[in-house]
Amino acid sequence: MTHRIVIVGGGAGGLELATRLGRTLGKRKRASIVLVDATLTHIWKPLLHEVAAGSLNSSEDELNYVAQGKWNHFEFQLGRMSGLDRARQVIKLAATLDEDGGILLPERELAYDSLVIAVGSTTNDFGTAGAAEHCIFLDTREQAERFHRQLLSHYLRAHAGKRDDGRISVAIVGAGATGVELAAELHHAAHELASYGLDRIQPQNMRITLIEAGPRVLPALPQRISGPVHKTLEKLGVTVLTGTAVSQVTADALLTAQGMEVPASLKVWAAGIRAPAFLGQLDGLESNRINQLLVRPTLQTTQDDNIFAFGDCAACPLGDGERTVPPRAQAAHQQASLLAKALKLRLDGQALPEFRYRDYGSLISLSRFSAVGNLMGNLMGSVKLEGWLARMFYISLYRMHQMALYGLPRTALLMLADRLGRSTEPRLKLH
Repeated sequence: MTHRIVIVGGGAGGLELATRLGRTLGKRKRASIVLVDATLTHIWKPLLHEVAAGSLNSSEDELNYVAQGKWNHFEFQLGRMSGLDRARQVIKLAATLDEDGGILLPERELAYDSLVIAVGSTTNDFGTAGAAEHCIFLDTREQAERFHRQLLSHYLRAHAGKRDDGRISVAIVGAGATGVELAAELHHAAHELASYGLDRIQPQNMRITLIEAGPRVLPALPQRISGPVHKTLEKLGVTVLTGTAVSQVTADALLTAQGMEVPASLKVWAAGIRAPAFLGQLDGLESNRINQLLVRPTLQTTQDDNIFAFGDCAACPLGDGERTVPPRAQAAHQQASLLAKALKLRLDGQALPEFRYRDYGSLISLSRFSAVGNLMGNLMGSVKLEGWLARMFYISLYRMHQMALYGLPRTALLMLADRLGRSTEPRLKLH
């Protein structure tokens, strides 16, 4: 009977793994590869801030799982994992509802021989009062598009004379990569919207406030990176508040632990992550306080050799005995590459390799205004990049993701299509 590998989660890591295994094990009929996701399409999560600002049309950059499976010899199943039976080696999928609330797909079970969990993470609001009710998170395409619609609504109302103040206030909680990049992208969007005639709200009247509980922006990156980014944001007119913790969110403002009130008509929470809650209740698998599954260096869960987990939803030892692999896109890519090899070895009954994380640096985009970051390697050490060169390296990260999914020829065609489309489409999504 063919070995069945079920991959739950079609994010960057899960989709890349399914594609790699499909091209090798699936194509040669050595294993049956099944990818499970709750949606029909994929968009690279680091691009969601551009979707929110309108700089990226998600309908043009999305990937369809069914088509990707056909082209790369894996099967796609629509569904959301809700449970696990390790003794019977089946996962449980919750019922899928259609737009009218009717049952599209009933509850069902899916058998596996090897199970890979790659469901990513969601934003952690740390239980802050009012955050879930009044803030938008940027975990999914739908959330990013919701923010864009709300942003555009402000401009359209002002353009129609329904608002007389000519101002808009946006507050972003969390000055990590998402918060910083969103702030810069929104500043760019303000200029673009005004250039298209929606100028009742002038760019200088979009008030953007970036709030960070830690002592500086981009706390996970070196000071030599975060310092210039902070200065650039202030030059763009973004108000940056560091060392400021949000204690409550209301419909019209953010209240800080220091007693400050930050008025905001649009609010985004981009601070902290946690894995989906259901992972903490998966038939005896070990998880940590933010629901991440505990895994060994082989990426196998601590309680079951047949179950693997990687990416943001897994707590993998970093090698020093205390820290775990950081929740970054490059970590998920490296782990997907390792698992593509490891699962082949598992079919042959060979020992599995252990994961060793390599930090290749970080790049932060400040929209068209700038980019900054550092690249790390064995030969060159750590090299700081700024400006045009950093921007080109940043763009190349997405192209590398596309090449892993589509291959070089199709990625080249996508790049050509993007270039041609610039002359026939608005620079900002206006609907």
